[in-house]
Amino acid sequence: MTALETQPRSSEAGHWGKDVRSDAHVAFEVRDTGGVEVALESRVAPYYGDAIQEQARAVLEELGVKHARVSIHDEGALPFVIAARLEAAVRRAGAALGKRSLPAQHPLPQPSAKDRLRRSRLYLPGSEPKYYINASLHSPDAIILDLEDSVHRDEKDVARILVRNTLRAVDFGACERMVRINQLPLGLEDLADVIAESPDLILMPKCEDPQQVAEVDRMIGELKSRHGIIRPIWIMPILESALGIENAFPIAIASENVAALTIGLEDYTADMGVAKTPEGRESLYARSRVVNAARAAGVQAIDSVFSDVGDMDGLLRWGRASRALGFEGMGCIHPGQIRVVHEAFTPSASEIEKAQKIVAAFEDAQQKGLAVVSLGSKMIDPPVVQRALKLVERAKAMGAIS
Repeated sequence: MTALETQPRSSEAGHWGKDVRSDAHVAFEVRDTGGVEVALESRVAPYYGDAIQEQARAVLEELGVKHARVSIHDEGALPFVIAARLEAAVRRAGAALGKRSLPAQHPLPQPSAKDRLRRSRLYLPGSEPKYYINASLHSPDAIILDLEDSVHRDEKDVARILVRNTLRAVDFGACERMVRINQLPLGLEDLADVIAESPDLILMPKCEDPQQVAEVDRMIGELKSRHGIIRPIWIMPILESALGIENAFPIAIASENVAALTIGLEDYTADMGVAKTPEGRESLYARSRVVNAARAAGVQAIDSVFSDVGDMDGLLRWGRASRALGFEGMGCIHPGQIRVVHEAFTPSASEIEKAQKIVAAFEDAQQKGLAVVSLGSKMIDPPVVQRALKLVERAKAMGAIS
């Protein structure tokens, strides 16, 4: 019995219906003879029907499909989505035989710096293409194509292909392009599909051990070498358990490619058996531990998400408290949270003014060859100067000052 004969003869992938948009559903049936037959149902068929049919046949040919019946319900999907749904259905039927069909590649943005600004990172479900095209219009510092919690366990294989095509075909502007893989070992299968498209950063959920980081780092390195990728791909472990928090520093230094540590409070509080509160007293130790470990390792500390998307005042209070603890950003689960998060993590006008005065005094002392910096009648300690320099640099990166 051949491998193909052990696979189902028919399969499906994608979504359609009255509440679905920017997606497509594909029903695929392998045949022994008769060539390829493509049936299309689409509101835009009078305008784009021929192009969709032509694309479907081209994708099937790339995947090595000679005889099949394909039904496509199109709900306004872009070509990279249609290609992803077709490939997923063909793979599920066991007919792709290891082949891929890649959409045209949008030029890659500049490589991401390890210490770049990461105030906000917007989660986008890896199975919902309707959110992708306009995501960058909300100006988050990063977008996260999520393959973990937002994707049903039975849809992981389909989401991987969609995320791969999205990385390849969608222009996210100045946003850093992140992918949250699944917890290991499933996350290694995610890496095999997405690393070839050069995401800027991989988020590792439920990280508890530095060996997990080493394993992901090794696989990313092997895949980069295989695909000729020389730009960096950073790692951000997510600590979501008591054990993960206790191992924060070893995890942070497990690889030079770790750019930041973050914490997942929903899972952490569940692991601790405590309720998550708006004040966050139950997680203060863990969050402080993450900040301290990240600082000791020379990487960024990034806070969790704020789950009440209707409470902007609460979000602002949480964000300001996070910044005061030493975090440099947090996650966003709704575009409406981005502006508030940026406000929370931006230094106030009085902070910036004071820091600029200290920096000016420092530069004046440097020009005069003085070892001691003074501002008026007050002596300024070196750590204060360093803090002021960092604040001014960060304010410039945020566009708060020129």
